[in-house]
Amino acid sequence: MLLDLTYRVRPAAPQAHQFLVEIEIPNSGAEFVELSLPAWIPGSYMIRDFARNILTLVAESADGRALECRKRDKQTWVCRAAGSVIRVRYQVYAWDLSVRAAHLDTTHAYFNGAVLLMRVLGMEDRTCLVDLLPADVQVDADWEVATSLTPEQIDSRGFGRYRAENYDDLIDHPVEMGSFEQIAFDLAGVPHRMAITGRQYADKARLKSDLLRICAEHMALFGELPIDRYLFLVTALGEGYGGLEHRFSTSLLCSRNDLPHSTDEKRTDAYVRFLGLCSHEYFHLWHVKRIRPLALMNGGLEREIHTRTLWAFEGITSYYDELALVRSGCIDARSYLGLLAATITRLSRTPGREVQTLAESSFDAWIKFYKQDENAPNAIVSYYVKGALVALALDLIIRAGTKGRASLDDVMRTLWRRYGLTGFGVPEHGVEAVATEVSGLDLDGFFSTALDGTAELDLEPLFAGVGIGMRLRPAEGPKDQGGCLECFDHREARLTLDLRLRPGAAEAIVQNVIRGGPGEHAGIAPGDVVVAVDGLRATAENLESLVARAASPSGVRVHLFRRDELMEVRAFPGPARSDTCDLMLLDAVSPEVLEARTHWLASVVRDGRDRDA
Repeated sequence: MLLDLTYRVRPAAPQAHQFLVEIEIPNSGAEFVELSLPAWIPGSYMIRDFARNILTLVAESADGRALECRKRDKQTWVCRAAGSVIRVRYQVYAWDLSVRAAHLDTTHAYFNGAVLLMRVLGMEDRTCLVDLLPADVQVDADWEVATSLTPEQIDSRGFGRYRAENYDDLIDHPVEMGSFEQIAFDLAGVPHRMAITGRQYADKARLKSDLLRICAEHMALFGELPIDRYLFLVTALGEGYGGLEHRFSTSLLCSRNDLPHSTDEKRTDAYVRFLGLCSHEYFHLWHVKRIRPLALMNGGLEREIHTRTLWAFEGITSYYDELALVRSGCIDARSYLGLLAATITRLSRTPGREVQTLAESSFDAWIKFYKQDENAPNAIVSYYVKGALVALALDLIIRAGTKGRASLDDVMRTLWRRYGLTGFGVPEHGVEAVATEVSGLDLDGFFSTALDGTAELDLEPLFAGVGIGMRLRPAEGPKDQGGCLECFDHREARLTLDLRLRPGAAEAIVQNVIRGGPGEHAGIAPGDVVVAVDGLRATAENLESLVARAASPSGVRVHLFRRDELMEVRAFPGPARSDTCDLMLLDAVSPEVLEARTHWLASVVRDGRDRDA
């Protein structure tokens, strides 16, 4: 009989941001035991080298004798076991307030298992017991524990012993300790909970109602709910946004202003964005946590694992996260089209879409998407953004080509039955193969262009097939993201230098210089601080208007600081690119087109044809 591994985690020094972790390793008869900490966390494809946060590490025998322990590489330790039970104790510095890492202070403790809990090599399949212990020092007496780990023996505040099936299960349940507000609801008999940390004034009744509708929509799409509990862990800050998926939970970071307030007459744009984030991560409990890429299943957490499939796992999820908002009734069709228009605008404003293919974006996520620099807009394309639009196009192509008999919904259900329920991994071209099989259409040309080419996605005729008009026009200013309009009017292109400024800065600090634009031709570079245009002081607020007003055939004089040197360049502003998308619901459409649009946006919960498929 294999004995369990026992982990003990204590926020031992909140004021110094240090966790204390102890692992009790049963006697395996081996002379040496090897322990390793992951270099990356599933769902976030960048090497983060979590072992760099380990401050001290010691090992001892069951009777307290110190054991030799040496480091073999950047993340692996080898301890002499001498054929006995050993205890390994180490301190971890935790000051990364993100959904991917660990954070500890006197107000709360948060961690992902991949950041704190070492893997014992050769014992990865053993059951793991986890003791979550309160802080040694005085902190808020109201601290509780929120986690999706399976409880075994805990007190009323959640401190005590939990159980994980194996190491992979152990690190797939983030933990929050602190004072938080909770929301609870049941879906198909499954308890759902949201724990919100941080000062906020959320309308919990509205949040509960909207979450229930969105979760029910996703469940209806797949036809079942493969969990026995689910937890939304939310940290509300002054500014923040992000999410990371887990099998039975998700970690979310948001601005407190993203949450609904009882005085809001309608759902704000910020709240809709937060609902989209919740929707995205909840969809992942099927698509990526159970329908899994084969490449990631066969890899490890010590090095990069390359796959071309991230466009499908993140892009399709990004398509459905907002589609579920309109299908569930949280937003109306016009609002949904506004969100789609903004996504198309983001892609259109990324010159890197002409350089990097979607498959390459997925494959090189480790070194490009997650390590963006000042040239990123010119060099890469987001597999979230373009992937979502490829999913949209695929859905509309299947609906049109099958006259509504099939859709991307059917593709997702087939993926669930074939890969999610069986535990088999999706091969590199598996999504394309299932889409072709389900639709009966020849999709080779579409996938070749969409995934392995850099040609523009031809969305306009696809939108026309569901009674939606589309146009691309010049932006009226940096805040213009397009939207859903009642009618298309004519707008003159403003003159611009094609520069993107650093957000939040009062000075006109250049963050990106768009490839081939007037700013690049003038020699303006990332990091430059533009201080004047034709002798008038420039700021982040007025730079665009100064350039447009001062433009003449002889160009404009631009004064800027590069490092600490004042420079003058002459620039020739050009018309703004037609990179802003507007969409419009068309009224004068045939009954067939209207039916196609209605069925596309219809709730799966109420649509018997989709629900029972």
